[in-house]
Amino acid sequence: MFVSLTAAASGTVAIVTSDGRMIVGTLKGFDQTINLILDESHERVFSSTQGVEQVVLGLYIVRGDNVAVIGEIDEETDSTLDLGNIRAEPLNSVVH
Repeated sequence: MFVSLTAAASGTVAIVTSDGRMIVGTLKGFDQTINLILDESHERVFSSTQGVEQVVLGLYIVRGDNVAVIGEIDEETDSTLDLGNIRAEPLNSVVH
């Protein structure tokens, strides 16, 4: 896991949290328990009736025990997405 996160450091990542939130930002740091520091971050709020709303968060810390998925974002592809026209059901919380 550390090798992958080290390679993604200073790059844009998407985090899906255990409560179903999607947070996108620049990975600035992490530790052994996968606590993450994101800069220039925003939450993407999905809706089946409206486009994706982006809520600005700025500098943001995500506790490692709340992280469900981490993925690297292709910034070129991401910049071409028309988030206002994307419709999707919000994610459910992770159930253990």
